[in-house]
Amino acid sequence: MTKQSHLLGIADLLMLGLMVIWGANFTVVKYAVSELPPLAFNALRFGGASLLTLFLTWLVEKDLRIARQDWPLLLWTAFFANSVYQMLFIQGIARTRASNTSLILATTPIWVALLGVLSRSENLTRRNAVGVVISFAGLYLLIGGSGSGLSLGQNTLVGDGLVLTATLIWAAYTVVVKRLTRRNSVLRVTAWMLFFGTIPLVLLGLPSLAALDWAAVSTEGWLGLAYSSVLAIALGYIIWNTSVQRLGSTRTAIYSYLQPLVGVAIAWAVLGESMRPLQALGAMGILAGVALARQQPGG
Repeated sequence: MTKQSHLLGIADLLMLGLMVIWGANFTVVKYAVSELPPLAFNALRFGGASLLTLFLTWLVEKDLRIARQDWPLLLWTAFFANSVYQMLFIQGIARTRASNTSLILATTPIWVALLGVLSRSENLTRRNAVGVVISFAGLYLLIGGSGSGLSLGQNTLVGDGLVLTATLIWAAYTVVVKRLTRRNSVLRVTAWMLFFGTIPLVLLGLPSLAALDWAAVSTEGWLGLAYSSVLAIALGYIIWNTSVQRLGSTRTAIYSYLQPLVGVAIAWAVLGESMRPLQALGAMGILAGVALARQQPGG
């Protein structure tokens, strides 16, 4: 095994930081949408993130061109990975339990690994595959140990299906973005994908924006919007796409298992909530699985 497979590189460290940002983002969004209607919030945060990313790309690279042959794939990716994904996720989470949503979304690395192998864009070793499965088992214990495991039934069937469809779309996006960044910089792909994927979200949010009482939004609400727009989306998508380019789609996706672990850790440290034995075992499983799955093939 090579020394590089043991050490955390820059991309790994950035992904760890991103998981902290995304883990905290759930709380930030929950607070912000208590003051801003969800559709207006989505339009504002994606609109701001897309414009910021375009500006940063121009500032850094002085060029926004995308290879002509990649435009069709980029536009379709933007539409599904941003517009369709967001609509499915919002409608799905409203129709199912939060724990169901967490566990279904947590299957992303499994789908990414399968799609990567099927499309021959990823070389998945047995150790990587075992790491993916161990992390998912750890996550199930982490969530199930709190007394809110997966609960299937007629009442959640539609919501579960919508969230699963959104999960498959994000998994496909994670595999496809690696292809887009072969001929184009990560910044350009991210900027244009966000821009075109944001257009339907802004159009959907126009009625809510028109009816919004802007003066009634508190400073904390605007700070929550800024956090979600600048850190969770603009910076988050750049880090995610960079990691896919450098580490591969499977090794990037495996880090998503750390999001709920961050949430539990924050609740444990800040809110004084206790961690049950099964949750502690699940946390160790997640960390062990991520360590296995992040190792490079042939390492």
